[in-house]
Amino acid sequence: MAIGNFLGDFVKGNQYLDFEPEIAQGIILHREIDRFTDSHEVVSESKKRLSEKYRHYSGVIVDMFYDHFLANNFGEFHHQHLKIFTEYHFVNLMEFRPNMPEKAQKMLPFMVENNWLMAYAEIKGIHRALTGLSRRTKFDSKMDEAIQDLTQHYAAFESEFRQFFPEIQAHISDFRSNLGNS
Repeated sequence: MAIGNFLGDFVKGNQYLDFEPEIAQGIILHREIDRFTDSHEVVSESKKRLSEKYRHYSGVIVDMFYDHFLANNFGEFHHQHLKIFTEYHFVNLMEFRPNMPEKAQKMLPFMVENNWLMAYAEIKGIHRALTGLSRRTKFDSKMDEAIQDLTQHYAAFESEFRQFFPEIQAHISDFRSNLGNS
């Protein structure tokens, strides 16, 4: 399911049906996580703090900020150390790489080599990621400047993450149970 969750942004429409059931379920789970997150009132509060400057990019930035808080506090939410967790999943992803859509195949080695998930635990890692995203946007997103907002409102963003994360964990657990029963 983790491979499918990774592929969620690369597989469009009903293309998930081209994958084995467990990977297809991971793609569906990824879409549900996005839906739940995008409609959550606490996430909306985080986005409001950024929306005037970053407009529709505020959601991407908040996702990155929340990734930072998850990586930085990973031991609170998972029994494995983040380093062990990422190494395990990167091995599985690299093994599956030939079966991935082309864009995922191209991005994965950079993700593994720079260990994005571990890097997100550090402010400089989030800054590097946001700067990279900023270079790839069609319009001037100013995402490379968002690290200033994170440091200025760090406590508020962390508080919102801590309100949101247990709710998404519970939602994912329920969703996976229902997904397995369908």
